[in-house]
Amino acid sequence: MKTVHSDRRGTVVLHDLEPTTATLRSEVLAGLERTPRTLPCKFLYDERGAVLFEEICRLDAYYQTRTEIAILHENIADIASALGPGLRLVEPGSGSGEKTRLLLENLDDPVAYVPVDISRAQLVEYAISVAAAHPELEVLPVCADYTRPLALPAPAREPRRTTVFFPGSTIGNFEPAEAQSFLERLAAMCGTGGAVLIGVDLKKDRARLERAYDDPEGVTAAFNLNLLARVNAECGADFDLDAFEHRAVYDEQRGRIEMHLVSRRDQTVRFPRGNGDDGRAVTFRAREFIDTEHSYKYDLPGFTALARRAGLDTERVWTDPERLFSVFLLRVPVRVNSGTRMAPRLGP
Repeated sequence: MKTVHSDRRGTVVLHDLEPTTATLRSEVLAGLERTPRTLPCKFLYDERGAVLFEEICRLDAYYQTRTEIAILHENIADIASALGPGLRLVEPGSGSGEKTRLLLENLDDPVAYVPVDISRAQLVEYAISVAAAHPELEVLPVCADYTRPLALPAPAREPRRTTVFFPGSTIGNFEPAEAQSFLERLAAMCGTGGAVLIGVDLKKDRARLERAYDDPEGVTAAFNLNLLARVNAECGADFDLDAFEHRAVYDEQRGRIEMHLVSRRDQTVRFPRGNGDDGRAVTFRAREFIDTEHSYKYDLPGFTALARRAGLDTERVWTDPERLFSVFLLRVPVRVNSGTRMAPRLGP
């Protein structure tokens, strides 16, 4: 479905594929019936969650955003040159787009920009602002769950190639096998000769990682608990937010941060009748937790190998002096003879 959105700055046509409340309810209930209980991290980003995440990105403890921005600033000429002219830029999980604005300002004659995000309100606001700042650029926002296959809108002008920009270390939210599948879909979305510019958080000491996901100001805790508030509002559940607490722990063996919502007491949460069922009751024991997000950390050889398995060649890697974070430029290989790998035939 297409909807037109405008304000005094301009107008954009939104391709609206936002998940329905029925989808959210079914995925929430399915996750709460697992052991351990889970909730999909993609649902953290409703309108309130998106605002809280932007606040997290400005915190002193959350090194990822400022470090990635510094890498992009330091290397933007090289990055823009490597991407080349006349491209269609696609960004899954666009958010407020601070990093993308920097990239767009330095690209050579980009044909179109396709931001994809699950938070409709933030997406519309952001897309209008980009269109106003770049009147020569065709901006084609898509409200959708980017973890699922989707058809991208075609720009009026034919691009030379497609590049996917996936900053922010969001690739770490996928389990390793899922990360490979997702990269395969991105490769197919780009097509032969296309590129993926992706932010990857690197392994480091436990204390620094756990502080980044459990900041002293409590913003990440509010962000995590907001997921329960969303489930209450959209599914009619009766989660008592004061009866749960946020926890972030680093599993060094698996190389991942785990975000939990821990039940402070024995309790029962009820879902009213709906979506073809007669209602549900979910019982929690004291200290039982809901697993809401994993964030995997990589080393450079490990992510290079993951990308290779997904059919992507690592062309360049940029890092900061402390090796806290990295930005990879991955390329879908072009077939020049029978011995060269082809782009994977997966994705939308």
